[in-house]
Amino acid sequence: MAATTRLFVKLRPLLAGVAVGGSVICCGVYYNKKMTVEARTSGTVAKKFKFMAEPLTDIETLQEGKSMKHRMELYIMNLQGKICKELEDLDFDKKFHVDRWQRDEGGGGISCVLQDGSVFEKAGVNISVVTGNLPPEAAKQMRSRGKKVGDGKLPFFAAGISAVIHPRNPMVPTIHFNYRYFEVEEEDGKVTWWFGGGTDLTPYYLDEEDVTHFHKTLKNACDKHDPTYYEEFKKWCDKYFYIPHRGECRGVGGIFFDDLDKPSQEEAFQFIQSCGNAVLESYTPIVQKHSIDSYGWRQRKWHLLRRGRYVEFNLVYDRGTKFGLYTPGSRTESILMSLPLTARWEYMHEPKEGSKEAELMEVLRNPRDWIRK
Repeated sequence: MAATTRLFVKLRPLLAGVAVGGSVICCGVYYNKKMTVEARTSGTVAKKFKFMAEPLTDIETLQEGKSMKHRMELYIMNLQGKICKELEDLDFDKKFHVDRWQRDEGGGGISCVLQDGSVFEKAGVNISVVTGNLPPEAAKQMRSRGKKVGDGKLPFFAAGISAVIHPRNPMVPTIHFNYRYFEVEEEDGKVTWWFGGGTDLTPYYLDEEDVTHFHKTLKNACDKHDPTYYEEFKKWCDKYFYIPHRGECRGVGGIFFDDLDKPSQEEAFQFIQSCGNAVLESYTPIVQKHSIDSYGWRQRKWHLLRRGRYVEFNLVYDRGTKFGLYTPGSRTESILMSLPLTARWEYMHEPKEGSKEAELMEVLRNPRDWIRK
């Protein structure tokens, strides 16, 4: 990016009447109970493999890849590092704060959060690799959607990557994605496994070209594995990211799926990787296109109001948030990383008829087929 453009981006939020954090670049750190170290400089493995911190499992075990547990952990470690590096390059003003945390009940995670940047007001890219016994509420939730998990003591393993990126400019959409692997061991020793996840886009102002690009990228990732996946998972996404008490979707969708255990574990894992690898391709061009667009208080106020809807969905309906909060020893800060830095609620707010804000609401209340319109 040219120096003049960089300067404009750094000044632009101030010119628009939006406060910006300082431009000091902070070194990421990670923590455990005994010590604090600089993850970027002191972690030999992290530096060599371009991870954000030392992995939770030793690197030799991960590289052997003898189990899906280890293969998934290695994949999400690599994906986290790649995405964080890309976001830092796009923002150029801030670096991720990196927390490596451990859970007494088993496992831990690496939480990476960038706040008060010039391009990203808040961006979080987290991974977790946890083990333990499935909480009764979590087991109940799984059974309610058709998973055959028994009662009693149910050892589980879960590994996943989850990210929510809230840009500063209202013309740049928020993106969310998460991809995860789950195992539950029954009393008879039988292991039940599945993958889940998805990627979805939440714009504040509608740019149909952007939304079409986003959906086409996800469709291409799906089509490599099964030509029926995109249509099925797109409908699932529209249904899942719906706010019943508002009568509207959270955003313009994407793909969402859960309990994927076919056609085979290997093929399902390959599909997960295609989806995860498509995230930057679907989103980076949109950020580059709009991050220096001009805006004023009207657009910023609408931005904050729509973020309020984002908060409502995540706290009331999101399955991942509920599972995390139900799990003993869970890390609340990482679970609630998805919430924006700022949001707004107004009593009985409705956008003016014919406005750009009303144009977005029409799409949120009536989801479209973005590829075959």
